[in-house]
Amino acid sequence: MAQKFPRDRFDRIPDGIERVGAHRAPRRRGQGWITFAWAALATIVLAAAGIIGIIVFNDRLDFGDTPQPTETAAPVETAPPTVAPDLPVTVLNGTQTSGLAARAAEALAAAGVPVGTTANASENDLTVTYVYYATADLEGAARGVAQALPEAEVRLDAKFAETGTPLVVVLGSDYADATGG
Repeated sequence: MAQKFPRDRFDRIPDGIERVGAHRAPRRRGQGWITFAWAALATIVLAAAGIIGIIVFNDRLDFGDTPQPTETAAPVETAPPTVAPDLPVTVLNGTQTSGLAARAAEALAAAGVPVGTTANASENDLTVTYVYYATADLEGAARGVAQALPEAEVRLDAKFAETGTPLVVVLGSDYADATGG
């Protein structure tokens, strides 16, 4: 509820004076929008400063003071390739090419790598051939298997240890293309 005050000397406004007494000053038109605009501007400036601060803090912003490498370094093999005669390899065909796992098994056997099982992989649209090894101590054996297969990459995947298959080859279309299959 608005209170009514009796008329007094503050109600008489002389010409040229916008304000007569602090408690009864008329509000200027648009004052609320001006306050809102300043608040929005301050919010945008603070948000931008925060984002830039986080980028700089996480070293994702390059100011040109750090030299960029011109070449990427080749991956370093940590274990020399070996053949483990007591460790059979499971060969899985991850393509639609029929008989690819059998051909890879023959190539592995010719290289002295024992082959346990050949089968189709759960997917048949794989493009890259991988030799998976279950534990770190099998890396050398996995690299030995990869030497017998063109285009094969070596990866550590502990889930194969749970299934009892420490070395698994999953053939992709790059192997089929390299062997003319």
